Amino acid sequence: MNEAGEGGSVGRVRAALRAAEHPDTISMFPVGTRTSEDAARAVGCTVAQIAKSLVFRTRGSGRPVLVIASGAHRIDLAKVAAVVGTPIERADGRWVRETTGFAIGGVAPVGHAVAPLVLIDAALMVLDRVWAAAGSPMHVFETTPAELARLSGGRIAEIAETGSA
Repeated sequence: MNEAGEGGSVGRVRAALRAAEHPDTISMFPVGTRTSEDAARAVGCTVAQIAKSLVFRTRGSGRPVLVIASGAHRIDLAKVAAVVGTPIERADGRWVRETTGFAIGGVAPVGHAVAPLVLIDAALMVLDRVWAAAGSPMHVFETTPAELARLSGGRIAEIAETGSA
């Protein structure tokens, strides 16, 4: 079910999708889509097809680093740091909300308050369709991995832990 009237963070995602000429595929799931497992169950897809968004920050400068990965994979922080070229650290929920404009569980790949450096795990690129958070823990949007890369401006990299799935 599409929700036409949300404002706030879901509205920012909808506006970013429209500005990029992407169809409005945002759907709301009252049961929630906070975790990859919750989202997959709500949408009716595999956990691997959930494009989870994780926010980190560069050590020192505090620049946001958005990592988009398959819900079935864990991220290797050393690989992320190597791609970024500087050490990274986990970001707490308050910093994530202040910097991105999204609460954890609803961080979208587009519509950020501060433009992050975006990395996309290469494992996502082999899938036909993916679903990503759309600004709240109850909203997701459907897209293709290629469109996700285009929308986010993300760099594709091998950043999953070896053997994670």
